[in-house]
Amino acid sequence: MTTVQEERGTEELKALAEQAGRDLEDASALEILTWAAETFGKRFCVTSSMEDAVVAHLASRAMPGVDVVFLDTGYHFPETIGTRDAVDAVMDVNVITLTPRQTVAEQDAEYGPKLHDRDPDLCCKLRKVQPLEEGLKDYQAWATGLRRDESPTRANTPVVGWDEKRRKVKISPIARWTQDDVDAYVAEHGVLTNPLLMDGYASVGCAPCTRRVLEGEDARAGRWAGRAKTECGLHG
Repeated sequence: MTTVQEERGTEELKALAEQAGRDLEDASALEILTWAAETFGKRFCVTSSMEDAVVAHLASRAMPGVDVVFLDTGYHFPETIGTRDAVDAVMDVNVITLTPRQTVAEQDAEYGPKLHDRDPDLCCKLRKVQPLEEGLKDYQAWATGLRRDESPTRANTPVVGWDEKRRKVKISPIARWTQDDVDAYVAEHGVLTNPLLMDGYASVGCAPCTRRVLEGEDARAGRWAGRAKTECGLHG
């Protein structure tokens, strides 16, 4: 049963998020993450798909030892798992790997093989959305690497907003960045990136649902190609 105190806490968090979204719109990514670290402390984490470690690196500067949450869906490219292991080894972060309730084999036994081809929304729900919701339970705020220039569905991403579904503060410190900004930060700081980004992939997800992008396509075009689906459900 939800208590009045918990309800007030949620409303306070929501108001805090909305105010910070206005106040920090023009702040640098490091300033936004420093605010998050000072405001939430250990109740703050970063989520990373290990496409690159830019937000994890930024967050480690604001809060050394910050929790970096990674979803191991069981369908990742080997390069993605390798990037996670490298980030854990060389950066001042605490990588936490979340896994779905079922292994791929167990899911295949219950739903049939290649669920990702037949019902990608359900597959994403089982292997991404549900594990993340469970993994974020102890946090009040989480940071993502969402950028407004990635796709039309992300064009209005606030730097700090309210995640109504999870009842948490959602921080997107590089929302205003372009790909050029990301590339410049990677070059300046020697940040780890997924090797697939050098092999024609502009956005890296699960192997069965990700392809290389063609010239002129947006960064998300390689995800669930041929389908109307553009998001896994983590951010919408």
